[in-house]
Amino acid sequence: MQVCSGDMLLQALVACAGVTLSAVATAIGVNIKDSIVEAEGDLDFRGTLGVSKEAPVGFKAIRLSFILDSDATADQIQTLAKLTERYCVVYQTLVKGVQIETEFNKQ
Repeated sequence: MQVCSGDMLLQALVACAGVTLSAVATAIGVNIKDSIVEAEGDLDFRGTLGVSKEAPVGFKAIRLSFILDSDATADQIQTLAKLTERYCVVYQTLVKGVQIETEFNKQ
C-alpha cells in the first residue's frame, strides 16, 4: 500500500499545528484539556495523474480546523489562533511559499 503525498502534507500540517498549539497554550497559560486538529484540501487528481494538462497539480485550497476542550476565553482562543499560525513551521511554509532548488545527479 502506498501513501498519498497529499495526505502526508496534510498530516504534517496537522502534526505541526497541534504541537505548536500545545506549546503556545503552555506559554500563555491556557489549559487545553483535549483538542482535535484536522486538515482537508481541494485537489484535482486529473492534474496529478497527468490526465489533463489544464488541471493544476497540487492543492487549490487547504482548510485547517481546531476543536478545543478548554475553559479559555474568546480573547485567549483568538490569541492561540494567531500565535499558532505565526509559529507553525509547516503552516508558514505553505502560506508564504518557499524557493526550492532541484538537482539530479547520475551515479
